[in-house]
Amino acid sequence: MKKDVKDYIRTIVDFPHEGILFRDVTTLFADPRGFRMAIDQMLHPYAGERIDKVVGLEARGFILGGAIAHQLSVGFVPVRKKGKLPGTTISEEYTLEYGEAIVEIHDDALQPGEKVLIVDDLLATGGTAEAGIKLVERLGAEIIGCAFVIDLPDLGGRERLEAMGMDVYTLCAFEGL
Repeated sequence: MKKDVKDYIRTIVDFPHEGILFRDVTTLFADPRGFRMAIDQMLHPYAGERIDKVVGLEARGFILGGAIAHQLSVGFVPVRKKGKLPGTTISEEYTLEYGEAIVEIHDDALQPGEKVLIVDDLLATGGTAEAGIKLVERLGAEIIGCAFVIDLPDLGGRERLEAMGMDVYTLCAFEGL
């Protein structure tokens, strides 16, 4: 039987706290066929599009974004938690289910008009992705899409990003939290 991306993702019950079903992509990353399948499928809807940079959201977006940027022979740009980048940065605050956080990007990481693909492993509420989108837009780059391995549709992230005018692509979805 042929496996799909969802088959490579394990669920860990009650992590990081009771009532959460944690969707663990490390098992996907560890399997060469599964990882290759995910990267190929994340690229598929953007075949033929000009992409100048891939922006990965901390932290698993770095793994996916690096592989996608390599496949496209383009640059990779990280969006990191506050205080992790060494150069001059711009920042964006956003709300999490359990508080607030800040992400940053180097202020010279993208040039006006560059075409950008934003990637991460999971789309939940969309807060991190929205903050990343705002940073990219503040630097004048154009976002051609946002690609994720997993969508948690019950948390509304897709609708949030689509309301911002973003094209959202996901490989699979899991119901619940």
